[in-house]
Amino acid sequence: MGLLMTFILQGLSEYPKVERLLFVMCLMMYLVILLGNSPLIILTLLDSHLHTPMYFFLGNLSFLDICYTSSFIPSMLIHFLSQKKTISFLRCVVQMSVSYTMGSTECVLLAVMAYDRYVAICNPLRYPIIMSKALCIQMAALSWGLGFLNSLTETILAIQLPFCGKNVINHFVCEILAFVKLACTDISLNEIAIMLGNVIFLINSAEGRKKAFSTCSAHLTVVTVFYGTILFMYMKPKSKDSAVDKLIALFYGVVTPMLNPIIYSLRNTEVLGAMRKLMRRHWFWRKG
Repeated sequence: MGLLMTFILQGLSEYPKVERLLFVMCLMMYLVILLGNSPLIILTLLDSHLHTPMYFFLGNLSFLDICYTSSFIPSMLIHFLSQKKTISFLRCVVQMSVSYTMGSTECVLLAVMAYDRYVAICNPLRYPIIMSKALCIQMAALSWGLGFLNSLTETILAIQLPFCGKNVINHFVCEILAFVKLACTDISLNEIAIMLGNVIFLINSAEGRKKAFSTCSAHLTVVTVFYGTILFMYMKPKSKDSAVDKLIALFYGVVTPMLNPIIYSLRNTEVLGAMRKLMRRHWFWRKG
């Protein structure tokens, strides 16, 4: 069947009123994600005072969150209001692959950000030397590269599975676990690969994060929400997926990217100062 196959995204089709409510909530949160992360990217590019490793990584995180949410939220919003909740095999694989790439990349990037804060706190005199521009670029590239390779591996394993007719994905979007559960063969290898990937990314990230937890409450908040939800989604005992499970997965996909700019930026005096300065420049430019 392969490329000609069409999937039906079940979501919460049995609760149409809940889906309409979710449409409004997700639309508002998506707008907050765009309006919260876009200015941070612009500020880190335009303001020379923000040309530091911390804001370089924050800019990467903001761009990552926009890409991640844009890979599935627009189509999900359409499906919330549509009677025909179908998606082609190719679109499903692309959505699944892009989302998984962004999620895996964020796992690594959060660990990189924790290492940056650890060096800044514990070795402030050598911080500019250790966290050089070249190293920051290499660490960001490594985050994106590892995320892509992890997603590529899982996606290749998933699309090689045989599908024998079942085409109802028990989720709002093409999520990899929901996708492989449609295969008419043993999926133990896929489940083990996904679990191992998550364990490796989580453990490696935890080693860097725990060094900065005592002084970086903002990072702790983000990490707790981000990884707590991943642990629930991918490491809970096997059971029939419930509406609660799907809502928690939706929480992971939408709420965390919305919280990142709020937690990292709006409480940050340097970012707020750069924002006010940019607004004053814009005001004087219009007056002139």
